[in-house]
Amino acid sequence: MKTVFWASGILTIIILIIIIGYILLEGMKVINLEFLLSNPVDSGREGGIFPMIVSSLYVTLISGLVAAPLGVGAAVYLTEYSREGHVIKLIRFGAETLASIPSIVFGLFGLSFFVVFLGLGWSVLSGGLVLALMALPTIFKVAEVSIDAVPESYREGSLALGSTKWQTVYRVVLPAAAPGITTGIILGMARSISEAAAILFAVGAAITVPISIFDPGRPLPLHLYIMATEGISLENAYGTAAVLVIIVLIITIVTNTLVERYQKKMMGR
Repeated sequence: MKTVFWASGILTIIILIIIIGYILLEGMKVINLEFLLSNPVDSGREGGIFPMIVSSLYVTLISGLVAAPLGVGAAVYLTEYSREGHVIKLIRFGAETLASIPSIVFGLFGLSFFVVFLGLGWSVLSGGLVLALMALPTIFKVAEVSIDAVPESYREGSLALGSTKWQTVYRVVLPAAAPGITTGIILGMARSISEAAAILFAVGAAITVPISIFDPGRPLPLHLYIMATEGISLENAYGTAAVLVIIVLIITIVTNTLVERYQKKMMGR
């Protein structure tokens, strides 16, 4: 069984390397400074992807600012302040159900609620709010598990020293659970920045740089989808995919490095 597990892990790594390697190999042929900093021309057949990069950063930042406080706050309440009961079970069931809803359903909900009902229109704000709904269950579940994994002796020691419940949560529990919470936020943001179907009906498809959060945009995944499905330019589609992969890798590597340093600092190493 040890051999089987090792083989499964190695096979997973090989598949990942093949997919990322192929995308980077094809995409690096068109990636240069002009491609990254120029606007698309002729519906993206020529030119660059600068407006798409800005739109992706917009919607990802909005989704993170909305989903992270809500997810972590809900996890803190369920683990530290609430008692197990039917309502708590219903909340957990709702979070699990929300995580299993297809992304296109989120997109249709965003169109009907944020775009039409709230009157936000096709904008990066509407797209970011839709992605926040998608990232929320992931952040909530990982944060709940991380907070629940903090040893009970940490809480007892803090309370024994005269700290209040909130001081214990804020100064003891959350710092100890910070690496796991950060991982949950990364997973949620990684899903947000790579979603196309969810924002297809909410963010619009403008190829100009969004100046404010109320302007329409075209994030990288949506641009990649349009370029590939409509046959506009397969070369630029590969370039867009490579940039998207590189951004996700950079975010993951940088965040993991910061989390490791934080853990070493907490352990006094």
